[in-house]
Amino acid sequence: MDRLVDKKCPSTSEDKFPNPPPYPCFRRRDGGLKSGSSCGGSSYALEQDTWDRLFDDGYRADVVINTDHGGIIYAHANVLGMASPVLRGILQSRSRRSSRKRSISIRGVPPEAVHVFIRFLYSACYDEQKLDKYALQLLMLSHAYVVPHLKRLCEQRIEQRLITSEDTTDIFQLALLCDAPRLSLICHRFILNNFKAVSATDGWKAMKNSHPILEQTITESIIEENAMMKVRLRKASERKVYVELYEAMEALVHICREGCRTIGPKDKLPEKDQGPCHHEAACKGLEMLLRHFAGCKKRVPGGCVHCRRMWQLLELHSRLCADSDICKVPLCRDFKQKRKNLNKKLETKWRILVKKIVRSKSINGAPFFTIIMT
Repeated sequence: MDRLVDKKCPSTSEDKFPNPPPYPCFRRRDGGLKSGSSCGGSSYALEQDTWDRLFDDGYRADVVINTDHGGIIYAHANVLGMASPVLRGILQSRSRRSSRKRSISIRGVPPEAVHVFIRFLYSACYDEQKLDKYALQLLMLSHAYVVPHLKRLCEQRIEQRLITSEDTTDIFQLALLCDAPRLSLICHRFILNNFKAVSATDGWKAMKNSHPILEQTITESIIEENAMMKVRLRKASERKVYVELYEAMEALVHICREGCRTIGPKDKLPEKDQGPCHHEAACKGLEMLLRHFAGCKKRVPGGCVHCRRMWQLLELHSRLCADSDICKVPLCRDFKQKRKNLNKKLETKWRILVKKIVRSKSINGAPFFTIIMT
């Protein structure tokens, strides 16, 4: 008894815990097959192997599937009926009246594609190389016989690997026929972005002869897309101009109120140790424009081009300024009083310009009216 008490127990750190179960994964067999669903243990793999052997061996098969070139595939009515409602309806309409096997014909596609399709109905397994090779045919079969999981798998594989300039036209037509909106949209976008290369292919020429309405629809969509692109570019260019005007207004207030580098208000000397300017690009251009405006001696009707530009900037500031009584920008109050005598048409143009400037800057994330003097 004492020996049992004195015996040291092993520490918990030395205990050997069982290995954790493996993570769920896609099962890959020696034959290169990949399961369409995840597996979590040996029992699942054994079940999949059983279904695969049932298909490969054709044990007690009661359905004969005829393919092109005299190909024959043996299958089981119960499995086909559970996997595809269309096949179930066909088999029910051909109820067995004798000991002979029921027959189904799947033609128009390569026999190997039919073999891959029927195998998928049994165990959701597929060979990746064969799936890539017969993805278009499997998409047609999965759509015709209503096998949603295989259809999604084919769409994904086509989107990732098979869309090229040579094949896009055929894939686009097939996507429309097989009710695959995402795939058709991706193909349509590819055609829009690579129209010159796609329109030179044999597939495009064949579609133009066989489906002229579809070709016309795509061409019209390309014309519309180009027009919309021009509108977007024009609006982006306008927005850029409005943002630059907004930044120029902020720089003008900054120069007249605080001073920047070698230019500033009369009652304030420029600081020697100034930090980095937040409006460096706009301040540099405005500094040159202000110096020219202050010393210009040109006396012609309308003034010089640079002076007219400065007058316009000062008037624009007066329309954005909230309080001209305390504003330090030159002529701010004078322009506000002058606005009362402007004609209605010119006043409307100024209001539209001010609204677009403020809106464009607010879209870019800047606060409203940062240039307003308070």
